[in-house]
Amino acid sequence: MARGVKVCVIGGGSSYTPELVEGLLKHRDRLPIDVLSLHDLDEERVGVIGGLAQRMMAAQDWDGELAVTTSRQAAIDGASFVVVQLRVGGQAARQRDETLPLPYGCIGQETTGAGGFAKALRTVPVLLDIAEEVEREAADDAWLVDFTNPVGIVTQALSDHGHRAVGLCNVGIGFQRQFAEQLGVEPSRVRLGHVGLNHLSWERAVFVDGQDRLPDILEKSLDELSEEVGLPSAVLQHSRTVPSYYLRYYYLTRAVLEEQLQGPTRAEEVIDIERRLFEMYRDPALDHKPELLGQRGGAYYSEAATELMASLLADTGDVQVVDVRNDGAIPGLPDDAVVEVSCTVDAQGAHPLPCEPLPPEMLGLVQHIKAYELLTVRAAESGSRSAALSALMANPLVADFAVAEPMLAEILQTNRSYLPRFTNS
Repeated sequence: MARGVKVCVIGGGSSYTPELVEGLLKHRDRLPIDVLSLHDLDEERVGVIGGLAQRMMAAQDWDGELAVTTSRQAAIDGASFVVVQLRVGGQAARQRDETLPLPYGCIGQETTGAGGFAKALRTVPVLLDIAEEVEREAADDAWLVDFTNPVGIVTQALSDHGHRAVGLCNVGIGFQRQFAEQLGVEPSRVRLGHVGLNHLSWERAVFVDGQDRLPDILEKSLDELSEEVGLPSAVLQHSRTVPSYYLRYYYLTRAVLEEQLQGPTRAEEVIDIERRLFEMYRDPALDHKPELLGQRGGAYYSEAATELMASLLADTGDVQVVDVRNDGAIPGLPDDAVVEVSCTVDAQGAHPLPCEPLPPEMLGLVQHIKAYELLTVRAAESGSRSAALSALMANPLVADFAVAEPMLAEILQTNRSYLPRFTNS
């Protein structure tokens, strides 16, 4: 059996954490853990989560050590894996990200468009600081596993600085599990032709034992898939792909904007769900993940995280969807561009599998968004207002200078306490 490891979770006070704990317990045969360290700046939240985690572990007869701390250095010290799942500014910042763009006629969303841009400015410097501490304090061969959105932009920044990091999203594994169930096979037999960027991806093939079953899936489940990804069935038929849900922000921009202007934000819904979850988490009799957590989002997050860490540890070479350097996988993008594709995962990291060239309409959008991501990383690192304006103008969900300039001023003003690098810009 592989040696035991220390897993550190930065943002351990997140309502997601019980999902991760459940996955670690379920797969401890593949990922034997000696120490699980939960870190959060919010002592009260991480204390509540730590109490529930301890009860979950006792119920499953797990005899490892659980450490709960507000000291990041202590949490990271000696860790083999550092999982980062934080939200700079909390749900209040998310609410601003989802509402600030609306009066400008732009979509408000926490990972795409102007909202995702604002979140990236707050988040990238924090993640780079964490990554430097991981290099100093963690085990020599430690991996940083980033689940913090916007994953593509954050992982791009980490990759640019040479950190030993892999970005992780639950979109790919969610499709894998869904297709496996539809086809009546074990998930391990399903390999996705997943291609694109984080939250800008398509499933172009679904291989089962080497045979592409996507045509069968589209024929039998077109309406179901269309409803799930929030796109007309004609889009799936035309492209012969299953786009991720996030493509609706680009394919149905005006319709989505109208929806957002009429209804509550997702942040408001999440705030209510989290309030109810923490009431449950405080119950000393609760020793399992409550069903309500399924409404929080992040389905299969624990499965994705556990599979990735186990494969990095055990050098298995199995195929998973993660965010890594392109290295020629998607023709038409630079090698150092971070992409989201199917990769073989072994002890040396995640290695992207070659992809068939994208058709012009897909490649153009991917290149467009990648340009925006690179500019956003530059702005977040430098605190340059000029770079930030260029990034917003490069984002197809903003684009217009007359919109980008005043919106940037408001973003910087409302986020000023989280953006010290922009103080003198």
